Amino acid sequence: MRQPALPEPCPEWLASLDDAALKRTLLDRVEAAWQLCRKYHPALPRPKVWCDLRGKCAGQAHYGRGGLRFNPVLYRENRHAYLVEVVPHEMAHWLVRHLRDGRRARPHGHEWRTVMERLFGLPPRVTHAFDTRRASPMPYRYHCGCQDHYFTARRHALARRGRRYRCLTCAQTLVYQSFVDPESRYN
Repeated sequence: MRQPALPEPCPEWLASLDDAALKRTLLDRVEAAWQLCRKYHPALPRPKVWCDLRGKCAGQAHYGRGGLRFNPVLYRENRHAYLVEVVPHEMAHWLVRHLRDGRRARPHGHEWRTVMERLFGLPPRVTHAFDTRRASPMPYRYHCGCQDHYFTARRHALARRGRRYRCLTCAQTLVYQSFVDPESRYN
C-alpha cells in the first residue's frame, strides 16, 4: 500500500476546533478529495455536502441529491479517522458512480476498491468501527428472557402496529418496557 494521497491532518489541531471550524475542515477535505479525483476524471461534478446523516452510518454518497452526506455526531467524535477514511471512502463512491459504467458497479466492488487503493492510497475498508451509541439513539427498550434490546423510533412504531420481533438468542418475543432513562444506557 502506498502513502495516502491526501495530507495527514494533525490530531491535536483537529481536537481544538469548534463546530464551525470543524465543518469548514470537512468541506476543505471534500474539496481536496474532489480535486484529486478530477485529475483522473476531469468532468466529475463537484458534490454538494450535507452534515445531516443520522444513525450508525458515517457517510453516504447520495446521487439523487447530488452530493455527499456525513454524520455530524460521528465526525465530531472521530475527527481524524473521519477525515482520513470516511471522506475518501465517500468520494470514491462519487467518482465510481460518475464513470462510464458506474451505475452498474457494485457499491464496494472492484472499481471502488481500485480507487481507494490506487488513487487515495488507502485500504478499501467497507465499514467503520466508530462507537455509534450517541449518533444512533434507540430510546425504546424491549425485553426478552435473556437481555434488553433497544429500538429506534421506526422499529418501535412497527412493533406498536403489530410487527413481532424475536430475540435471536432465546427466541422469545420481545416485549416493550415503557420507560428508559436515556443516560443509563451509556454509563
